[in-house]
Amino acid sequence: MQLGMGMLQVGFVVMYLSDTLVSGFTTAAAIHILVSQLKFVLGLQVPGLSGPLSIIYTLEIIFKKITSTNVCDVVISLVIMVIVFIVKELNDRFKSKLPVPIPIEVIMTVIACGVSYAFDFKSRFGIDIVGHIPKGYEPPVAPNMHILKETAVEAFPMAIVGFAVAFSVAKVYAVKHDYTIEGNQELIAFGVSNIFGASFKSFAASTALSRSAVQESTGGKTQVAGLLSAIIVMIVTLAIGFLLEPLPKSVLGAVVIVNLKGMLMQVKDVPYLFKRDKPDCVVWLGTCLASILLGLDLGLAAGLGVELISVVIRAQFPRCSVLANIRGTDIYKDRKDFIDIYEPEGVKIFRIPSPIFFANIEFFRGKLVEAVGFNPLRVLRKRNKALRTIRKLLKKGDLQWTITGYNTSCGPIKDSEDESNMEELDLPTDFKDLPVRIDWNAELPGNIIVPRVDLHSLILDFAAVSFLDISALKGLKTSLKELIRVEVDVYIVACDPYILQKLHDCCFFDDEVQPSMFFLTLHDAMLHILEKHPETTEKKSYNEKIMTTVTVHHPGVRSRDRNGPVPETRF
Repeated sequence: MQLGMGMLQVGFVVMYLSDTLVSGFTTAAAIHILVSQLKFVLGLQVPGLSGPLSIIYTLEIIFKKITSTNVCDVVISLVIMVIVFIVKELNDRFKSKLPVPIPIEVIMTVIACGVSYAFDFKSRFGIDIVGHIPKGYEPPVAPNMHILKETAVEAFPMAIVGFAVAFSVAKVYAVKHDYTIEGNQELIAFGVSNIFGASFKSFAASTALSRSAVQESTGGKTQVAGLLSAIIVMIVTLAIGFLLEPLPKSVLGAVVIVNLKGMLMQVKDVPYLFKRDKPDCVVWLGTCLASILLGLDLGLAAGLGVELISVVIRAQFPRCSVLANIRGTDIYKDRKDFIDIYEPEGVKIFRIPSPIFFANIEFFRGKLVEAVGFNPLRVLRKRNKALRTIRKLLKKGDLQWTITGYNTSCGPIKDSEDESNMEELDLPTDFKDLPVRIDWNAELPGNIIVPRVDLHSLILDFAAVSFLDISALKGLKTSLKELIRVEVDVYIVACDPYILQKLHDCCFFDDEVQPSMFFLTLHDAMLHILEKHPETTEKKSYNEKIMTTVTVHHPGVRSRDRNGPVPETRF
C-alpha cells in the first residue's frame, strides 16, 4: 500500500502537516509515552489500552493501584533519571569540548544489568525485569494473497496513519537539524521495509518516538546510527540477548522519560503562538488535546481537520483594507497604519489580500460596500425610481425644465415603496427622453431624495489575488456593474496575467465592464484619475497646467516627469 502510494507520488499530502500541527501532535505523543512508562517506573501491573480516552483509563488504573507501588522500582527510576538528566545537560553545555557525547544511557543500562544480576533484584525486591529474550528470527514465508481483500480496508488507514505519524516525528528533527525530507521517498522506504519485514512476520514499520528521542539525544543524526542500531539489535537477537535479561524495566522507563524532555518542552510554543498567531495556537491546542484524548490516529485526523478549517476561515474572511498614498511617494499602504497620508477627494483604493472564490465572494462584496460607504445597488434603484417619478411629472406637465433650472407645480413627493418591475430598477439609468442630464448630488424636483454619492473613482488592488473561480467572476462582475451604473469609475490594478487571461476566456468583458479599466500599477491608475478628475479646490489655471505641462503636479502624489499626457500603462 505505502509502496504504491510512493510510486504514485502521493507524498504531497505531507504538505498539510504544518510545523504547528506537528509540534502539537508530537507533544501529545510524548505525553502518551510518558503515561505508558509510569507503570514501569512505579512497578505496577497495568494492562495496555488503546483507543479514545485510553490515557484517562490508564491513569485511572494507575491511581487505583498506587498503593501497590514497588519502592525499589521508584528509587531506581529516580536515581537513573537524575543521573541521565545531569549528564545530558553537561553534554549540551560542553558539546564543543567533548569529542563525542557521553553515552550515559548505554552506561546506565550496562550498570543496571550488572547490579540487578549481582543482587538478584527480581527475587529479592520483586522488580519486573526484561526476562527471556527469544533467540533468532522467524523463518520467512510467502505472502498470503487470499487474505488481501479482507485486510485491504484496515491496511489503508493503517498505512496513512503510520506514515503520517512517522513523518511528523521526522519533520521535528528535520527542522531542528536543518535538513529536508521528501514524502514520496519516505513512503517508498516504508513500503519496501514492510513488504520485506512481513515475510518474517514483523510488525508494520512506522516510528518509535521514545527510541527516536533517545537516539537523537545521544548524537545519532545520520543513517549510520540507524545501521549501527540494527546491527546491535541483530547481535542481541542472535547471540547476546541473555545479557539483557536481568535489566529492570524501570531503568528503560526512566531513560525514555528523560529523553522525552525535548518533546514535552514544545508546550512552551503555546504562549508564543497565542501572542503572535491565535489561529495557529488553536491548531496546536486542538491537535494536542485531540491526540491525547482520542488517540494518536484519530487525533492526527482531528488536527488536520482543525488546520484545514483555520485555513478556510482565513481565506473566507481576509483582512481587506482601504489604502492611501504616503505623502510624497508612489507607495500606498493601509490608511489605518499611517498618519501622513494623502487621499484624493472622491477616490477609494480597496485592497483584497487573498484569492477570491465561492466561499468569500459575498464577504468581499460586503467589505467593498463598507469601504465605499454606500450600497450601489440600493442607490441605483433609488435613482431609477426617481427617474420614473420625474418622467411621470413631465408627462403630467407638473414639471418644466428651464435654462436656470426647473419649475414644478406639485408639492413634495412621498417616496414610493413600489418595488414592481424590480428588474427595470436594476438597469443602468437612462436619460435619453429627458431634456437634461440629472445631477444626482443636486436638489431634485419635488424634494425627491436619492442617496448622495461623492465617490467618482474606485481602485481595486489585485496584487494579492492569485486566482478567481467562476462564482467569484460572476460576483465580481455584478459588483463592478453596480458601481459603474451609479457613475463610479472602477479600475483594477496589479492583476495577474493568468487572471486577466481567464477573464477573457470566460467572456467577462462587455459594454460596461471593459479591459480598459485594468492598469499595470496602482500609481499609474491614480495619476490617470487625477488627470481625469482634477480636484475642485484647485484653480482652473492650475488644472490646465496639469494637462499641458511636461510634469504632472499634485499635492501628496509624487510627480512623474514625461513629455505629453500622463502615460496610461494598461494591459
